[in-house]
Amino acid sequence: MAQAANRVLVSGPFFEDFEPGQVFDDAPALTLTSGHAALHQALTGDRLRLALDGPLSRVVTGRDALLAHPNLVCDVAIGQSTGPTQRVKGNLFYRGLVLLRPVFVGDTLHSRTEVVGLRQNRPRPDGSATGLVALRIRTTDQDGEPVLDFWRCPMIPLRDANAQTGHADRFEDIPQELDLDRVEAALPVGWDLGAFRDRAPGTPFAELTPGTVWELEGRDTVTGAPELVRLSLNLAAVHADAGASSHGRRLVYGGHTISVAAAHVTRAVPNLLTIVAWRGCDHLGPVFEGDVLATEVELENVRPLAGGGGLVELRARVRAHRDGLDEGADVLDWQLVGVMA
Repeated sequence: MAQAANRVLVSGPFFEDFEPGQVFDDAPALTLTSGHAALHQALTGDRLRLALDGPLSRVVTGRDALLAHPNLVCDVAIGQSTGPTQRVKGNLFYRGLVLLRPVFVGDTLHSRTEVVGLRQNRPRPDGSATGLVALRIRTTDQDGEPVLDFWRCPMIPLRDANAQTGHADRFEDIPQELDLDRVEAALPVGWDLGAFRDRAPGTPFAELTPGTVWELEGRDTVTGAPELVRLSLNLAAVHADAGASSHGRRLVYGGHTISVAAAHVTRAVPNLLTIVAWRGCDHLGPVFEGDVLATEVELENVRPLAGGGGLVELRARVRAHRDGLDEGADVLDWQLVGVMA
């Protein structure tokens, strides 16, 4: 064995180690391959047509490469941001996520993570202490072009439960509302929505009615949770090591739950072209391997586009069912914006 003096602990920072303005830029870039796309689809069951149907993707987007599922893109960006949050106990929310351009299989993603706010929590009854670290994640492609820009808020433990860091930010600079004009400005240019409408069954945008609620009878069991964690370069210990979780069980990565919800959305709205933004995303409770997820999808609003089709504002509410919890528990409230023809 190596001498103690030569030992280096490889891990993530505690809450006391964070400072406003810190930048983490050392995560490996990742080139999306057909293997990533296939495994992501196998783990989540998604049915987004443009990410599955090569000929349709080419006709609609004008690109030879297959569209990468937007949730795969988000999972990689989140995973690349987990170097500084390896000790995370839970992720409270995502805000303002906008896909600034479509990503295709073969593109390479790189993410830069900045600390934009810190707030120490009150000590817990068990004597442990945590703090909230507001992060802004900006993801670019191989040409340096912006792909994603969003905020997330992990909860990180303190090294010293009695420490007083003085951090009390209110996160007022994190937008609470999504700017739909910014979303519309980021929409794909030159896509042939008519070709999609001709080939994809389902209710067209013009016939949608805000207030419609789809309750999916079919539910999905969460399996392969660590595999999606590894696929997306996620380093959060609670997703791979039950000993790192306060529940005594591995926590399912929040992006896994979101991606299953996205699969349910595409079953409710089968002719959705793509997802372009998240108005908000709140994790309401833990999800564990083997949980059975049930989703209700609501159409909250529609926004016609000048060139035809429009934006749809959807809300997916997910409940987890597990042993001893037959009535289910609320685990996710996800507001997303999609494009329809």
